[in-house]
This record gives sequence, C-alpha cells and structure tokens, in this order.
Amino acid sequence: MKQEGDRSTGPGPDAGWAGLTDHLWRFRAQYRDVRDPEKILRGALRLGMDLAGAREGCVGAIHPGSAEARLLHRTPEDGPWDRRLLSGFLRGEKVTVPPDVMLARLRRHGRMWGALAIRDADATFDWDARQAFSTIGGLANELIDQADLHRIREVRARVDRKVLEQSHPKHLSYEVLHGIRSLISYDHSAALLIHDADLGVLEVVAEQIAWRKAKGENVGRKFPLKASLHDVLAQPVVLGFDREGNGWTDWAGGGAAMLAELLDYDKVSRAGTFTPPEGAILCASLITRSGLLGVLKVASIHPGSFCQYEVDLISQFLPQAAVALQNARRTETLERRMIDAERKHAMADLARGVSHDVNNALGAVLPLVQQLLDDLETDAFDAESATADLRQVERSIRVCRRIFGGMLNFARGSTRNPSDVSPAMAVDSALVIFREGLERRGVNLIVDVPADLPPLHAVQADVEQLLLNLISNARDATGPGDSLTIRGREAAGWLVLEVEDTGSGIAPEDLAKLQEPFFTTKTNGHGLGVAICRSIAAQLRGQLAIDSVLGEGTRVRVSFPIDEGREGP
Repeated sequence: MKQEGDRSTGPGPDAGWAGLTDHLWRFRAQYRDVRDPEKILRGALRLGMDLAGAREGCVGAIHPGSAEARLLHRTPEDGPWDRRLLSGFLRGEKVTVPPDVMLARLRRHGRMWGALAIRDADATFDWDARQAFSTIGGLANELIDQADLHRIREVRARVDRKVLEQSHPKHLSYEVLHGIRSLISYDHSAALLIHDADLGVLEVVAEQIAWRKAKGENVGRKFPLKASLHDVLAQPVVLGFDREGNGWTDWAGGGAAMLAELLDYDKVSRAGTFTPPEGAILCASLITRSGLLGVLKVASIHPGSFCQYEVDLISQFLPQAAVALQNARRTETLERRMIDAERKHAMADLARGVSHDVNNALGAVLPLVQQLLDDLETDAFDAESATADLRQVERSIRVCRRIFGGMLNFARGSTRNPSDVSPAMAVDSALVIFREGLERRGVNLIVDVPADLPPLHAVQADVEQLLLNLISNARDATGPGDSLTIRGREAAGWLVLEVEDTGSGIAPEDLAKLQEPFFTTKTNGHGLGVAICRSIAAQLRGQLAIDSVLGEGTRVRVSFPIDEGREGP
C-alpha cells in the first residue's frame, strides 16, 4: 500500500543519503552478530535519523487484536507520536503521511508487525529519501531474520544438550516449553500433554502461563481423547484455531475444531482468580515410531496471533522434541524400576536393622506376661505391681507398632502423585524406624528441622526414601558415643537438608566413587543407595554433596530450589 504524500518534493535534509551504500555495509558488519532484535531496530532507527538529519524517531509494533500500535522505543523518550497513523500504516490502510515524517514497514514471522518512523518539523522528505529509509528497514528485517534463525539453532542445541545429559522428562518438557517461548511470541500459555494409550487420555505434564509468568495449575489433569481426534493426531500435524464467538474455527485445514474445544480447558476461571480467555491455539502432535506420544499446545489471547510461520517453525522443531521426550521417558521407566528394586532391598535392610529393636521390645513383654499369669494362678496377684508390668508391656508394644507402622508406610508409599511434602514430617516418618535402634546403640540423635520450612512439591515416597537411605548410611557408620544430626534450613532461595554423623568417615579414594552405581564400601551392600539419592534429588532439580574425613565423620547435604533458575548454595 503506497503512502499518500510519497511523491512530495522539497529540499529536505537528504544530503546524507548519498553515501547510503557505505552506511548500510558498515551497519550490516556492526550488527550481523547481534541477537537482540530490539537492539537492531534501535540501531537502524539511529542510522536513519543520522542520515536524514531528523530530530525524532520511534519504533512501533502492533499485536494481533490490538487497536493501536505500541511504541517499543522513541527518541526523545517523551516524544509524541500518532499511534493511529502507525496502526493504519501497519494494517495496510490508505493513510496520509505528513511530509515531515518517514515510515518503513518491518516484517517478521511472515507478517507485518512493526515500523520505523522518523520526523523533522523543518523538513520535507522526498521520494528518494523515503526509498532510502525503506532500504534501512529492509536491512533491519534481514538482520532480525538472521537473529531468529540463530535463536532456533540455539533452542535445538539446548534440547540436544538436555538429551545428552539424560534429563528427567519433566525437566526436558519445560526445556521444550522454554524453547517454544523464545521462538513464538505467545502471550497466554503453552503446555505439553502426554498420551496414555492404555487409558485413552491426554495428561498435562508441563504448563507455563505467559500472561502471569508462572507454571500452570493444570499439571496432572487428564482429558479423554476420542477415537476420531486420536486419528487426526496420529499423523504429524500442526493445527491452528482462532476463536470465533463461542466456538473455534480451523484455519490450518485440519478440520478438527473439536480438538480446540478439548484443549480449551481453562474456559472457567478458578474462584478468586482471573484467567483471560484463549483467542488462538496451535496444536501439534508429537509422533514417534511407537505412535502418538503426546500434544504440544500453544495459546495466545488474541485471535489471529498465529499464522503459517508458526506452523512451519513448530513442524521443524517437533520431531526432535518428540524423540527426545520418548528417550527421556524410557530412561525414567528404567530409573523407576531401579528405585523400586532399591526400595525392596531397603526393606530387607530395614528389617535386619530393626530386628534387634523388635526382639528387645518383645523380649521384655514375654516375662512380664508370664509373671502376670503365674501371679493369677497362685493367687499372688498384686494390682500395683500388675499395673506397672502392664505399662511396660504397653510401652514395648507401642515401640513395635511404631517400627512396623513406619516400615509399612515406606512399603506402601508407591503412589506417584506429587504433593506438598513437609520436610519436618518426612524426617519424623523416617526416624520412626531408626530412633529406637540409634538409642540402643548409644548414638546421640540431634534433629533441627523447623516445622515451618517451605514444602517440597514431590512424591512423598521418594523424599522418605532419600532420607531413609541417608539416615541408614549414617547409622551404619556410627557407634556408642557418636552423634547423628539432621538439619533443615532455608538459604537464599534453597531448601537445604543435611544428615551429618561423627562416625567412621570415608576414605578419599572411595569418596570420589561413592555416587557411582554399584560402588559400595559395605560388605553386604549393593551400591545403589547413594546413586538413588542423587537421582531423586535430580528429579526435584536438587543437588547432592558429600563431605567426609576418614575417622571423623560424614556430612551429606541435599539442596532443593525454592525459586526457579538459581544455582546451588
């Protein structure tokens, strides 16, 4: 669309345009490695203002569904600009551009999205000046396209690194969502849903909410997948939908508007919260050789936010993401089997460890019961003595019940549903099993885990197994007169749990190998305990560190992030 007034003539300050080619060459050399689009645009605007001798400039952009353009940058910062003029220009409307203003359209992601604008009240810009200014805008577009391609390569490389690191599926899922966020400008949400073929459902395993910069609250929700929709998703497709009234229209040609209805699962806001409705949805199937793995959903608030560019981009990105997620899930399955095997082995170890405690408790009960029976049969029953004996029997039975109850809870803790786990309560549950044995061995137990520590969002059984393994190792390394200390604290956005003993310690040559699977210093050990602890900590984005001095003791510290994106303390 031509701008009215484009053929205006006048003496405007266009002498600088004579060396345009050289200026463009230098600009390209200066910004060809810049990856920040806004920095490129500010540089292009500054170049245009310098060559034109203009005093004012701005970069405007328009979002689908917005009535007016927004100003990304302006010089001076308080300079007034006609946003309706910019909006009409970007929408391709016939607008009258004042003679002292020049505009250059900016295309990105396959659509018109922004404009460079300069103004000089004392100038009248002619046709040649306007064409030269448009050339600057074109070069800015080219450099931004290069930056976008570089960003795509970076995202793919980042996912590759996570695969090589054998990341947990949950971590890899969020890495995929982070990558999509950096590639596609969505302003509502994105989610990964995994297909459960046995149940015939899609389950949300990862979700990010862009409009409030948080993780979603829909993780764990399941949605039945009809056979007709499964057939659509069973092929590698990327579908696009826009809201139209109360329904959805399919603009990508998939003919599956019912899928948008299924994925529009936040139609009703939760009590006390505001959730903006989704106006546009992209839905992409994750396909592997085994069939449908899951679905990627990306949503924006305004209809028309997505176009063929996003469809093509996701189509290129998803095959790699699907294979990576499938491999990660296979690794998770093997890891889960290893943890289950370790749980069974730990049960046997616990049974051996508490057998003395149970035997002592029951050994005290039997003679007391026999004495009570003899007193009754010989008419020597004394109520006061019998009361004291029964209280001792009650204490011994409570000890047995406490020990067996703790072991049963550990054995039954197989549910895989994450919940908020109190560190203090998890420590108490583990000590139910060990407390009697530690006291019998003469080990001084010190517990300093405040009840108000932030909870861990984790599987309860995993946290308890982590603590049981660490406390069990500390118990085996201690003897009469030693101490075993369990601490919990919050430090700089991290929840830190420590298990420390003053026992035998670990030799330096063994300490370096301790976290390797199947390495053990115990006669009857199997070498999986510490490796399992490290795996459980990694699932929660935690870190495990071991410090030990031979003959002095060992300290194991496990740190869990309370805030995302921090490094360990």
